[in-house]
Amino acid sequence: MHKRTSIMNTFFVDIISTLKNMIQSQDITQSITESNFDVHRHFIEGVVGFIAGSLGGSASVFLGLPLDTVKVKLQTFPHLYNNGLQCFKKTLKNEGFFRGLYAGTFPALAANIAENSVLFCAHGFCQKGVTYLSGNEGAPKPLENAIAGFFAAFFSSFTLCPTELIKCRLQSLKETGQSGKVTAFGMTRQILKDEGLIGMFRGLTPTFAREMPGCFFFFGGYEFSRHYFTSGEPETAGLLTTVIAGGIGGVCFWIPTFPFDVAKSRMQIEPTDESMMIRINRTNGFRALYKGLGPALLISFSSNAALFVTFEYSKSFMSSGAQSIGWF
Repeated sequence: MHKRTSIMNTFFVDIISTLKNMIQSQDITQSITESNFDVHRHFIEGVVGFIAGSLGGSASVFLGLPLDTVKVKLQTFPHLYNNGLQCFKKTLKNEGFFRGLYAGTFPALAANIAENSVLFCAHGFCQKGVTYLSGNEGAPKPLENAIAGFFAAFFSSFTLCPTELIKCRLQSLKETGQSGKVTAFGMTRQILKDEGLIGMFRGLTPTFAREMPGCFFFFGGYEFSRHYFTSGEPETAGLLTTVIAGGIGGVCFWIPTFPFDVAKSRMQIEPTDESMMIRINRTNGFRALYKGLGPALLISFSSNAALFVTFEYSKSFMSSGAQSIGWF
């Protein structure tokens, strides 16, 4: 009898142990399933941010490139032009609308698509990291968005530097005495031949110096403006609010970082071993570090308004589509 009881106890212990293992197995399976779903959701969000950033970058180029051409010419050849209006008129008269003001359209498109697709994609992931470290389980705060922008710009700078190098050199063909028939492909091939792959990243250091703090103020200005205009409910922001906030974000980008942009443009067009900031200050004076700021601010407000409107609405459209088919 005692032996039979012992066998029954062992039997029930085995059953309980088996059930416990099954429950644990289900928990593990559920955990793995939830983990896979999170990875899938983060991937889809990254793709949506990448595409929306590309569309936003394209919109900003077509609106802002003529003034960007004026900005680059003023930065690199301050002795040839007194102001932005004179530069605009001379470029239009001597080089024409498309060949002059829209010079470098292809590399500008490549630069903006590459930069903004990587920037907004990386910003989404950096945003999650910043909110996790800060212990915020709700929507990201404006300061958290600004910090995420700072780190995201590190990654976008690697895509931006080579394409901006080509764009700046194409925009300055006439002033450097080169043929106006030089193409983006021909310019790239010549740089690779003369300077190697490292030559494509000329100006990377001032690009970092411009982009990382610049994107802190860029996303910070945009998000603080949206919070201000919507009384702390940015998800209710309409078209006009997005336009104004995007423009403010663009202006916030340029004011503190413009000297680094001047140094970058000069370095990419006039290679030198001397510190470009010191050289500009010595030869042209401190004011030269802000040469072209006026056109830059005009570009910033208009093109970044277009950038954020296109980004926000295309992101919203794609996210809604992804949710409707069960991808989120």
